[in-house]
Amino acid sequence: MIGGFYDRYHTGWSEADLVWFESLLDEDDVDIMAWAIQTQAVPTEIAGPHMDLMQKLDYVDIPR
Repeated sequence: MIGGFYDRYHTGWSEADLVWFESLLDEDDVDIMAWAIQTQAVPTEIAGPHMDLMQKLDYVDIPR
């Protein structure tokens, strides 16, 4: 999930965007997944436009 998000969206990120992503990587994977699928509230320091994109889940290939 995290790698797919990065691969899809990192092009053109600023230094601040990369700092946000690095802080995300410090979090537990299960928490990141819960925030992405919106089953757990996103902490204020993680919330914002990048998490909004992550919650779209359009970077995850789901076989149908």
